[in-house]
Amino acid sequence: MKFILKWIVNGAVVVSLLIYYASVSFTMAAITATALTLIAYVIGDQLILRRTNVGIATIADAVLAYVVLWAAGSMMNWDLSAGEILVMSLILGVAEWFFHRYVFQVKLSVQGG
Repeated sequence: MKFILKWIVNGAVVVSLLIYYASVSFTMAAITATALTLIAYVIGDQLILRRTNVGIATIADAVLAYVVLWAAGSMMNWDLSAGEILVMSLILGVAEWFFHRYVFQVKLSVQGG
């Protein structure tokens, strides 16, 4: 369930901003959002968030988003500036912060603490 929620949140942000900034097709934007979600879920949520805290995991996800979006833009030859990628990464970072807070609260309520 957490992955699905993350996929929806990341998808909404990444797809809409890639279409807006780079005129990327919906399909390519959705594929990029899905790849980013898979990578961020494994690294940011399963590895980093479990071992650290919400702040560090959020920063890691934002940095990871920047790297993935930059790499996708470079490979696909999209017209994205570093500033546009930064804006998308910051917006994703804010969304991830709320997502991590939700996950952390659910984890605490399940554990009874």
